[in-house]
Amino acid sequence: MSHRREVSDFEEKVREALLSPKNQGELADADAVGTVGSPDCGDMLRMWLKFKDKDGKRVIDRASFQSFGCQTAIAVASMATELLQGKTAEEARELSANDLTGGLGPLPPMKIHCGQLVEGALKSALDQEPALPSPSVGRTLSDAMRPPSGKIRIVPLD
Repeated sequence: MSHRREVSDFEEKVREALLSPKNQGELADADAVGTVGSPDCGDMLRMWLKFKDKDGKRVIDRASFQSFGCQTAIAVASMATELLQGKTAEEARELSANDLTGGLGPLPPMKIHCGQLVEGALKSALDQEPALPSPSVGRTLSDAMRPPSGKIRIVPLD
């Protein structure tokens, strides 16, 4: 297959992804948000992640994005947000820019930065992800619920 044919196949896949991008927009109840890029060069991408517990593991339930950049970055982000669903933070962190392109396939050399932009936003969000609370060994339930000030008020119920 010629290089020109590969580029036109890629461009067609990008066009298809842009006709109905998935998960575009702010995720209001997100657990983590990551932003990469620079307003000076014009390429910026923000990714939101929402986690849930599934089978004893914390996995990505939903992911969404906003992009100010080229169409390829939008298409890659759309593919990536679909691919991330059901992955743990550790599994998501292992994904490369090439992995995140999903059905688009490998990016042409002049578009590799688009995959890196999406990967950067994902890693930025994962760095913001709050850790799961550690089990309270040797503490009572009321100790675990105690406000940081150390004061607790007990109100009897009628």
